[in-house]
Parts: sequence; C-alpha cells; structure tokens
Amino acid sequence: MSRNVRTLRRVMALFLGALLTSATPGASFAQDPFTEFFGGIFGGHPQRGWGPRGEPRVRRIMPHRENRAPTYWHGQTDNPRRAAKRTDGAASDQSQNTTVTQPSFVVATIGDTLGLLLANGLKNGFSDRPEVAILRKGRESSGLVREDFYDWPKAAKEIAADPQKINVAVVMLGSNDRQAIQQGQESIEPLSPRWREIYAARVDAVIAAFKEKNIPVIWVGLPVMKNERLSADMAQLNEIFKARAAHANIPYVDLWEAMTDEHGQYSAFGPDINGQIVKLRSADGVHFTEAGARSVAHFVEGEIKKYYDASRQQAPVADAPGTPQPEAAGVTPPQQPVAAAPADGRPIVFRSPVGGPSAAPSLPERPAVGPTQQLTGAGAATELARRTPASKAAADAGTPAQALARHVFIDGGDQNPRSNRADDYSWRPAANAPSQPR
Repeated sequence: MSRNVRTLRRVMALFLGALLTSATPGASFAQDPFTEFFGGIFGGHPQRGWGPRGEPRVRRIMPHRENRAPTYWHGQTDNPRRAAKRTDGAASDQSQNTTVTQPSFVVATIGDTLGLLLANGLKNGFSDRPEVAILRKGRESSGLVREDFYDWPKAAKEIAADPQKINVAVVMLGSNDRQAIQQGQESIEPLSPRWREIYAARVDAVIAAFKEKNIPVIWVGLPVMKNERLSADMAQLNEIFKARAAHANIPYVDLWEAMTDEHGQYSAFGPDINGQIVKLRSADGVHFTEAGARSVAHFVEGEIKKYYDASRQQAPVADAPGTPQPEAAGVTPPQQPVAAAPADGRPIVFRSPVGGPSAAPSLPERPAVGPTQQLTGAGAATELARRTPASKAAADAGTPAQALARHVFIDGGDQNPRSNRADDYSWRPAANAPSQPR
C-alpha cells in the first residue's frame, strides 16, 4: 500500500512540475518540447514554432541544398543566380544566331486551320536551315466561301505586297467551304455548277495575287476525311484546285493517297517520316496531329526546295580575287631551259617550265581544229595515217627531252629499261643456263 502511495506522489510531483513550467515566460515556453503536449491536453494555446511569439516561422534548409531552392517551391527555378546566368547565356546565343544567320528565303503559308498545321510542320522540317523562314499567314475557320468572315483574295494581295520579300507562297484551303455562297439575296447551293464557277474564280484570284508580284505558288490539296460524305465533298474541291493549278501552271501537291491505308480508306494511323506507325489524324477525323503535320509537310518540302535551289543558283556570287594569269596580262612567262640527255645514260628528269621539278611533264599542245579532211577518195588514207605534221615533229624533236616525252606519252613507245626498275629483267637467268642441283 505504501508503495502505491509513493508512486502516486511521484506522478503528482511530475504533474505539478509541468504546470510550473507552463507558467514560465514565453521564451522558456518556446524552448520546452513538452509544452505543446500538456497545453493541448488542458486546453491551453501552445506556441507554434520555436521562436518568440509574433515572429514568423522560418524553415531551415539543409546545408547541401543551400545552393538551390527547397523542394516545396514547386514550379520555380533551382537557383535564381544560375537561372539568370542560363537566361543571359541563352539570350546571348540567340542574339548571336540572329546576327550571324539571317533568313534569305521566305515561305508564306496561308490557309485555314489545316494550313496553320502545315506551317508548323514546315517549320519543323526546315529547322536545320536558319536561312529559310516560314511565315504563318493562316486564319482559323476561314475559307473561300465566306468573304464576309475573311476575304482571302484581298488578304493574298496584302501578303504579296508586304515589304518583306516572299519567295514562295503555299496555299491550303477548303476544309470549311461546304457552304452556300451568298450573292446579294441569292443563295447558291454548294458544289452546284454555278457554285463551282464562282469558287474557281476565287481560287484564280488568290493565285493571281501572288503571280502579279512574281511569287511562285504551291497549292496543297485536301486530305481524305473520316466522315464519308465530307470526304466525298473534299474530293470534289480537290478537282477544282487541281484544274486551276494546272491552268495557272503552278505545282499541285496531292495528299489524298498519302493519308489513306493500303485499301484507299481513311486511317488515323500511318507511317511518319521515320517509317514508324504513329497517329497522324486527330479525333475529329479532320485535323492533323503533330506527327501528321510533319508528314504532310514532308510532301510539300520537295516543291519548296526546288524554288530554294533555283534562287541560290540565280543569286550573284562575288568573284574571288585571284592571281592574274601571265597570258591575260600580256606577259610571256619565262621559259626555263630543258635539260639535255646525259651522255652516261642516266634517266632524264622532266622539269615543268612553270611549276618546277615537282610539276608534271610539259607535253606539246595539240594542234587546233584544221580544215575538214576527206574520209574517202584518193589521198584520204595517206592524210589519216600521217601521225603529225612533219614541221611540228621536227620542231618537237629539237631536244632529246622533248623527243623522249613525245615518244613515251604521245606515240606510246617504250623507254629503254634501267637498272633496278620494274622493267629491268637482267636479274633473270639465261634460258640455256644449266639448272642447279637441288
């Protein structure tokens, strides 16, 4: 019984000590780890944090993380100083690139949403050629029918007259043109004969706007669609585009078979530019995915590169400064004396009169084209059989070196064998020499 009393007294003592501790000033309260526990039991208001009351709590960062932001700073850079350094470096690199390489060939891509996606694919395709610039001049939900929404013939004239010189215009329109054409109070039914006539005239107006400024035009046809009725209407529009492109003598890029499967049907999947089967069309069955836009642009790049190569060939090339030729300046180069044949049979060293000993032998020039020779008749065989004029042969035979050069390189004759050379057969035994015993 006495043991239980002692134990109870000890518990009460600890309890009273804890109450006395809670009555101390705020600094002691903040430094006692038991304060929050007992304060929560007896309804007190424990101090939050480890500092004085009224001061904000400061989270400490591990020493090895002091050079980067804490993990609870989501979406921020790891270090402001490093981020600023990277930003400055990227800006300097970008400024250097813009100053070093300026676009010299500009391609304007106009059209509806499909035309804008095509422009994205062309930008990706020409990303390795900074001298080629792709301009996105499209307008979403536009077409050639609703001139009240967007007048493409008028916009084409403004784009062609832009101060920035355009080298090629790529047009892809028509996905939004299954609508009636309104002319005053008259509503013309889509794809009717009258509708086709007006629509073809608007296609010609867009092409003419660029041809007036001597800007080549590439017309891109519409792809197959997921909806069969829509796809049939797009095929009829392609007939108009193809006919007007042929009339204007401009390239027409047909995408119909390129976006179908082996059975000629619509397929959302197909090979990309690397040959891998990927998704090319979006869920609506009309627009392209990023890989699809890149694949479509691949078929247009070939036509653009033709104009690009032609513009590079037409560009003036500055002549590199060269050394004037002595003949052009009217000065005859000094002729070096040709070495005569040594009397002791040593090989003759050919020396070029211009290049020195290391240059190739100087051969006599061939005569210019003379009068027409007879192929038949009397004296023809004698003229053809004559190797060289007698006067020239006599002139070339003036020195032993020239005579030897003509004999070897022109007449095809052999040179006398020399010791230790490939044509020296003196090491071979005589044919009638007795055989050595084995």
